[in-house]
Amino acid sequence: MGVAIQTHRGDITKMAVDAIVNAANSSLLGGGGVDGAIHRAAGKDLVHECRLLGGCKTGEAKVTKGYNLPAKHIIHTVGPVWRGGGNGEPEQLASCYRASLHRAREAGARTVAIPAISTGIYGFPLERAAPIAVETIREVVAEFPTAFDRISLVCFNDVSLQAFDAALQED
Repeated sequence: MGVAIQTHRGDITKMAVDAIVNAANSSLLGGGGVDGAIHRAAGKDLVHECRLLGGCKTGEAKVTKGYNLPAKHIIHTVGPVWRGGGNGEPEQLASCYRASLHRAREAGARTVAIPAISTGIYGFPLERAAPIAVETIREVVAEFPTAFDRISLVCFNDVSLQAFDAALQED
């Protein structure tokens, strides 16, 4: 028993899970990378719902429907822009994972797919981000041990996959 925390290399927009997490910008109206891919795959109705949410602050998360995605819900979170690590970025990144899982739990999502938040254009070093993500996910799972069945860390490339696999091996 217990929650399966695993890595998955692939396209988060194709994941048949209850909720996917979107590494969004503060407007929630779409952008590049994962955010743009999710908006394109979900369809135009997503941007209409996002407009009603009034944006999102760094480290927080908001929920929308999944629209044309296999996922029922999209959890939008705004990761920190890397500025060297001395400006609260690690704490803000942990807050993204924590808030996203709390919103997923509130939405009744038992299976969740999460990308490598802030490691793309926002520049958060992957080798620092992966352990923060895994540690925070484990903390939330310990807090709510029956809330989730599976949490997948979805990696776009092999470098990301290796970093998250390594973080999962740490105790």
